[in-house]
Amino acid sequence: MILDQAGWHGSAELVIPPNITLMPLPPRCPELNPVENVWQFMRDNWLSNRIFKSYEDIIDHCCFAWNNLANQPWRIKSIGIRQWAHGS
Repeated sequence: MILDQAGWHGSAELVIPPNITLMPLPPRCPELNPVENVWQFMRDNWLSNRIFKSYEDIIDHCCFAWNNLANQPWRIKSIGIRQWAHGS
């Protein structure tokens, strides 16, 4: 399983099943983490260059962006796919 180096991924309390191998990404390389590309897509398309009126406005915009993306599973796949990880 490929994962970033968030603190809880390396916790001593984390129980890893014997049939799973953890492969941490190198530090400070968000371009290798597909989730970073998903967040960037959301910022580029629905969340950037805005002035929010309130905290509730921020939450509303974030929910709108998340729901839009959730309704487009093909887009999530196309943004997050890594050819090197899935073969040719």
